Order: sequence, then structure tokens, then C-alpha cells
Amino acid sequence: MTIRLLAGAVLALTTTAAFADTAGPAPKPDAKSSSISGFFSPFPFQSGEAIYKGVCQGCHMSDAKGAVGAGAYPALAKDENLESAGYPVTVVLKGQKAMPFFGMQLSDQQIADVVNYVRTHFGNKYRDKVKPEDVKVLR
Repeated sequence: MTIRLLAGAVLALTTTAAFADTAGPAPKPDAKSSSISGFFSPFPFQSGEAIYKGVCQGCHMSDAKGAVGAGAYPALAKDENLESAGYPVTVVLKGQKAMPFFGMQLSDQQIADVVNYVRTHFGNKYRDKVKPEDVKVLR
């Protein structure tokens, strides 16, 4: 049984490599276009609430209470870690543990907006505002 699995894995890897070689090089971005495409494309959401709903709530849930399933997604509701505004800014910018970084997809303004939204909703009462300039310093 183990030999069959190993043989299947080797076959899959060699077949994948063969297809990769015949696919040719990855296409180059259009020189006329200044937009980035793919994973690092900028997110179009404009308000903190829209960014939370479009990006964050898929893992942290609509009520920000987090979830456990294929992974552990921490709650942001009533989160004392949000007291220091630099902490959530850094986590959004650079990621942490299983959370990906969003520094390439979100502008300084968008990060400030979503951090301010989370810090003033879901039972969080942190009223000091993050400014885009604060985000820029942490980039």
C-alpha cells in the first residue's frame, strides 16, 4: 500500500513538472497597464465597514467572534489586543501566524479605516483614531 502511494506521488510530481515545462513562461504584465492583477491586486472597498465585510469577515465572521474549523480564526469582538492601535495595524500590514498580510492590497487609508472600524465596533470602545500617516510609519 505504501509503495502504491509513493509511486502515485512520484507520478503526480513528474507529470506536473512535465506540464509546467510545456506551458511556457508566465505572461508578462501589460506595460501600458499600471494595475496589478492576481493575489496582490488592490482591494476596491472604500470604507472600514466595507473592507471588513469584503475581506475580514470571511474568517473572523460577521459578528467578529471568530471561528474554529479548518483553522482557528480569533475573535476581534471585545479584543483587548486592539487597545494599542499599532498592534492591529501591524497584523493587517504584515500578517501573523495563519493570517495573511494585506499590506500590498490595502492602502494606508484603507488599513486605517478598517482598523478604526474594528476598534469601534463589536463591543470594542477604542476611540483614538488611526491615521494613514500612522500606517505609513509602520509599513
